[in-house]
Amino acid sequence: MGTQNIIIILVLILILVPAIRSTITHMKGEGSCCGGPKEKPIRKKIAGKPKKQYIVHIEGMHCDNCKNRIERNLDQMEGVVAKVKLSRNLARVDVYDDTPESRIKETIEKLDFKVTEIREA
Repeated sequence: MGTQNIIIILVLILILVPAIRSTITHMKGEGSCCGGPKEKPIRKKIAGKPKKQYIVHIEGMHCDNCKNRIERNLDQMEGVVAKVKLSRNLARVDVYDDTPESRIKETIEKLDFKVTEIREA
């Protein structure tokens, strides 16, 4: 093996090892693939018992930033508190007023995710 081949192999290793590590992190949903810093959303709380609880199945979430974007946008709605489970691709949405499920779906899909099912819990 010539010196040139060894140099090429070393360069490839230096490029591929970090790429493989970041791919594994991304696929486990631990990376920040969708941009922005990894930040926890402020947990919204509403006193009392919710009028309705929905389980929303969502496609297209890849990381904590995806999860946080959905939670943050749903929590901005009046009378709505959301908890997203990235590993299960679903959200539990507690509704304390008369917010229709169509508005919940619309809010999620405006973020470029796909709602595949909404059902009452």
